[in-house]
Formats: sequence, C-alpha cells, structure tokens
Amino acid sequence: MTSTAALAVALDAPATTPMPAVALAAPAATIAGVTKVPKEAAETVPVGSSSGGAERRSRFRRICVYCGSAKGKKASYQDAAVDLGNLLVERGIDLVYGGGSIGLMGLVSHAVHAGGRHVIGIIPKSLMPREVTGEPVGEVRAVSGMHERKAEMARFADAFIALPGGYGTLEELLEVITWAQLGIHKKPVGLLNVDGFYDPLLSFIDLAVNEGFITEEARHIIISAPTAKELVTKLEEYVPDYDVGLVWEDQKQNNLVPELESRITSS
Repeated sequence: MTSTAALAVALDAPATTPMPAVALAAPAATIAGVTKVPKEAAETVPVGSSSGGAERRSRFRRICVYCGSAKGKKASYQDAAVDLGNLLVERGIDLVYGGGSIGLMGLVSHAVHAGGRHVIGIIPKSLMPREVTGEPVGEVRAVSGMHERKAEMARFADAFIALPGGYGTLEELLEVITWAQLGIHKKPVGLLNVDGFYDPLLSFIDLAVNEGFITEEARHIIISAPTAKELVTKLEEYVPDYDVGLVWEDQKQNNLVPELESRITSS
C-alpha cells in the first residue's frame, strides 16, 4: 500500500488506536473556570450521573483541537478554550492537540487534563523550546516535523475543531478540509466561531463558491457555531454526504483495507 493509500485508510478509520505509553506527564495547573475531577471518577462515572447534569456521552472518542499558541487579545477567546475543554470532559471525550503549553493550546489542554480526560499532544522537537514552557500535561509525543505532527493528530482524532488562531491553525484546518473534499476521510470539521472570529474566512469561502472554485456540496464540509456546546452537537449530528468517488491508488487492492483496519483496532 502506498503512503497516500495508508493515510486515507488510517484517517477514515475510527480513532480506536490505543494510546502509546506516556512520554511526559505532569499535574495540571490550576486555571480559572476549570473543575478538577479525579481521573478515576471521570473514567468510570457516566456523564451526568452524579453531578445532576444532562450531558450525554459522545460518540467521539477523541477530538483534535487546532488553536493558537497565543491567547489572543480578547478574554472571550481564552474563555472559549476553557469552555471547550470543560465540554469535552462532560461528554467523555479525550483531546488531541499540538502539544504546546502556552496560549489557547495550554488553556484547552489544562482544562481537559484537570477534568480527568486523556490528553495527547503531538509536537515537533524543534518547536518544544518555543511552545512548551514548564511542565506539560498528559502525554506529549515529540515528532520529527510538521507533516508527521499533522498526520498523527488526524490519525488519532474522530473529529476536528478549530479555535481562533493564526497561520498554523489555518493551515491545519484547511488541510483536513481538503482531505475531506478529496475523500481521504469523512470525519466532521468544525469552526468555533468566537465573537465572529471566522466570519471573514467563511465569507471568503462563500465567495469562492459563488465564483465557481468550491462546490456547494464541498461548502457543507465546514461546520461552524459560536459556542462549544452548539458546535459539538452539530459535529455529533454530521452525516457525510460529500463523495467525489475517488479511490486512493491501491487502498482497495489485495484486501489491504480490512487488514489495516484490523491492525489499527487490535494494536
């Protein structure tokens, strides 16, 4: 199987790959708005069963969150990162993210870890001195470069959410949208559109549709909402109906697809 075919299979398979051994672990720092729950309780008590909440456990095992290594100028961006982390905990969802301990990355990862869910950060070795300060939370996997980082984040995730961010966030977001457009995966992709942060991007995409560069069907790959709760609910309800009919090279030959899926599930 070619590398492209293997990527297509791995990305479209449910994120059932067991987490590797913890490389780096540390207690979460105290952050305003984060409710710390013992890890054992988070893993064994059904969501809402003891707290009186009505939240249900998600169909997603892990969600990949793309976001800035800066906090942004508005407190609402920071609040949204913490709110998203708390919601993942409520829904019983683990976090995959870029591995940094600063900016919005640090806020969302600390919120999820403080709530007792598993956190896996994937970061290039070259970026660790820049984006990891102090002790990281959860599991940190150091990889060789940006391409491996993005492929690993996508492989572990069942869905993708972009918080506000800069060039890196946009690049990661647009790549998984493109992969969905090309049929490499069918996982939902969402924008947490805090205070209209992504309105200009959505307007540009609508312009590209109107000018004939993006199809109406492909436009609906992107899901957006102003709050974490509304966005995750939309992602849960997402049914992929966009199919370009592409088969990536040799991925269907020699029964390799079921074989690889079996390896991913059982490894």
